Amino acid sequence: MTSSIRLALTLALSLAIVPAAFAAPPTKTGKTDKGSVLTDPKGMSLYTFDKDVDGKSACNGPCATNWPVLKAEASDAAADGYTIITRDDGSKQWAYKGKPLYTFAKDTKPGDITGDGFLNGAWHLAMP
Repeated sequence: MTSSIRLALTLALSLAIVPAAFAAPPTKTGKTDKGSVLTDPKGMSLYTFDKDVDGKSACNGPCATNWPVLKAEASDAAADGYTIITRDDGSKQWAYKGKPLYTFAKDTKPGDITGDGFLNGAWHLAMP
């Protein structure tokens, strides 16, 4: 292989990797009565569930209706503590530090944290 072809291939590969390295995180940080929390792009508080283990969601069916997942798209890339898990139905969900992320259906506006401590303390605000 000539050096110019090798250089072109190296440059093309480098450019393909760069967008993933600089992907924006899937969450924002919002202020609540309990301090800073992770939020979805709309500013809604995010939660974690104690029954989720090893990056696997235990919240499916009716649970996921009450606790909508923070969905990941096929084009999304994991970075900076964020990973993408595959749910039982095959869809993708964002996780932070190994914990799948959810919103709560009863939170109606940014800053609401009504799900914190729900189900005998099994649901927690996701902290940055």
